[in-house]
Amino acid sequence: MIIGELILRTVITYLLILLIFRIMGKREIGELSVMDLVVFVMLAEIAVFLIEQPESPIWEAIVPMAVLLMVQWGSAYFSLKSRRFREWFDGKPSILIRNGKIDEREMKRQRYNFSDLLLQLREKGFQHIDDIDYAILEPSGKLSVFEKDENNHSHYAVVLIADGDVQYTGLKSIQKNKDWLMNEVKKRGFHSFSDVSLCTINTDGEISMDRNDEADQ
Repeated sequence: MIIGELILRTVITYLLILLIFRIMGKREIGELSVMDLVVFVMLAEIAVFLIEQPESPIWEAIVPMAVLLMVQWGSAYFSLKSRRFREWFDGKPSILIRNGKIDEREMKRQRYNFSDLLLQLREKGFQHIDDIDYAILEPSGKLSVFEKDENNHSHYAVVLIADGDVQYTGLKSIQKNKDWLMNEVKKRGFHSFSDVSLCTINTDGEISMDRNDEADQ
């Protein structure tokens, strides 16, 4: 009887955790947000309780797991709908190297030391800062590096519009304003920023825009 109940509890735990992971989407472990990691830790604790406490009612574990499922679904939904919500929960990318220059102030703000920076650069095959144009610390903790080419250019692209919202930090970095961006949007046949899902500009001044499919519905 005890063995059968343990098997049932294990199967239930597996199915619930699998369901939550499916809702979280297809992401690598290194790309998980802080919210995802919190859910992982709590799920592990609940799973241990569900399996190792056969005398306790199953619902005492199922209810908190179901709550976590709803919290995870809700956070994922609002992250898709709201940039501010997504940035608040997941954080924003931080530029640690800009135009070949290290931003020490941003490194201190992110509590990121030079040993961490050099380690991740070496892992990506870079030995000299002079070979790098941009290095961005992603919310997941990964470092994205854009090297200079033979003409001293890089393929780094600044985001100007994301999910129909103007990225003022991007505009400031290229020393442009909202009026200039609106003019570029209209040149490409769009009527408003909300018609654009993503707009980027590279170091050569080439602009790329993608239509927001939801705006056509």
